[in-house]
Amino acid sequence: MTIDHLVYAVPDLKEGVAAFAALTGVEPVAGGSHPGGTANHLVGLGSGRYLEIIGPDPDRPGARPRAFGLENLREPRLAAWAIRPDDLDEAVRRAREKGYDPGEVQPLSRRTPGGVLLEWRLTRRDVPAAVRPVPFLIDWGGTPHPADSGLPQLELESLTASHPDPDALRRDLAAVGAPLDVAQGPEPALRAVLTTPLGPITLH
Repeated sequence: MTIDHLVYAVPDLKEGVAAFAALTGVEPVAGGSHPGGTANHLVGLGSGRYLEIIGPDPDRPGARPRAFGLENLREPRLAAWAIRPDDLDEAVRRAREKGYDPGEVQPLSRRTPGGVLLEWRLTRRDVPAAVRPVPFLIDWGGTPHPADSGLPQLELESLTASHPDPDALRRDLAAVGAPLDVAQGPEPALRAVLTTPLGPITLH
């Protein structure tokens, strides 16, 4: 299992990026816009991983995307994470055999600010959960990976989760091949500790 990226959802992209830069001392770079009404900024996390800061596309006034709960989001939240299996379709098949359905595999794309089209496939589940502690699966195919695009770098020190039913979450994580430390908690949550030029910070 390889962590591909973490998803940090923000209600206002420009404000969220500015707050993140002030918190970490690192300025995320613009990633591009998605057809669904979102846009993102990126920062590397080392070892082929990155953090995606995603919010409503500021170039599309009035956009209310549903992705990652953005439609009703009021404050920044570590909403999801992705893993990159060696074989996406085989990983989906194995997970279903073990009792967890990662969702249908769908193609997505975005253009970078420089006009390069990035295309990938990922698993999508149509569930209303605000935080998704079980990762979605992604395959970049022949597209250059975002982490290899010269991103400014931070370091991912740890990623953990909490859940009202830790054992159930551990079973689902095992089904997709994504071991993660899980603690008891009142609601599903993710927690990432990052090493930054300004010291360690926690996203949740």
